[in-house]
Amino acid sequence: MTKHILMTGATGLIGKRLIRDLQERGHQIAVLSRKPVVIENVKVFLWNVYQQEIDPDCLSGIDTIIHLAGENIAGEKWSPARKKKVIDSRVLSTKLLYQLIKEQQAGIQTFISASAVGYYGDAGDEILTEKSPAGTGFLAECCRQWEAAVDEGADLGLRIVKCRIGFVLARNEGALPALDKPIRLFVGAGLGSGKQWVPWVHIDDVVEAFVSAAENEQWTGPYNVCAPFPVGNRSLTKAIAKQLHRPVWPINVPEGVLKLILGEMSEVALISNNTSAQKILDTGFKFKFLQLENALTDIYQNNLVQNNPDS
Repeated sequence: MTKHILMTGATGLIGKRLIRDLQERGHQIAVLSRKPVVIENVKVFLWNVYQQEIDPDCLSGIDTIIHLAGENIAGEKWSPARKKKVIDSRVLSTKLLYQLIKEQQAGIQTFISASAVGYYGDAGDEILTEKSPAGTGFLAECCRQWEAAVDEGADLGLRIVKCRIGFVLARNEGALPALDKPIRLFVGAGLGSGKQWVPWVHIDDVVEAFVSAAENEQWTGPYNVCAPFPVGNRSLTKAIAKQLHRPVWPINVPEGVLKLILGEMSEVALISNNTSAQKILDTGFKFKFLQLENALTDIYQNNLVQNNPDS
């Protein structure tokens, strides 16, 4: 059945790919944007989250909302003002959407929101299912408030889906370029203990998860959108280095050095999330990339082909 979907965060890493895939499956897409943009075959409406302004026509004919908008968590150091903005961008945007739904008594049936595995905080080796509690630290607090705002949609009778996304592997975008840059410069090393679990996922599988959440009405509640086999930080570093034909230093970057350089934001690199993918697998979802090596090969080798089309 064709869905009429309103999307936020449409120009981000996930959003722009998701639009294409949803359109290819026959769904109709509209987007909310902070600035006027032109997207082929997509209606664009404007909003301003911080001023709580939104084009009231954006919900016309819409039955599904996919909410991806939010300030980049790792975009700047975590000053108190920056942390407030990161949380507000997620919480206030959700509340603004719900307020409009209430005012218009709009026929929205499904609300799908991004979230993150940071919800669990630093959990060491504990296997994390969707029933695991929220952890401590800024990432956990951000995700907790984010999801709590999303859950308010249950009072509107909406089907709520929350995709707790892991470390997204994508070509030349997202967090991967920041991780592989020192490796390219021959200074690659594990971070902290190097043993912390990294719940990675290929961008293609993230996009497919959101498509499945929109199309399959059996999806409800939180899902760990992460490949079934997370790896340690040092193992991830070595796997990337193998693709780039670079060495990895035998000594990890000490936790204290990371905290000195990044401040509180070092939490992004140091927390351990040993996530379970069982709930998403139980829906019948099939990951395109189950093994890290295959995912990285797709990213790096395909990138080489694109950059050298005559080779």
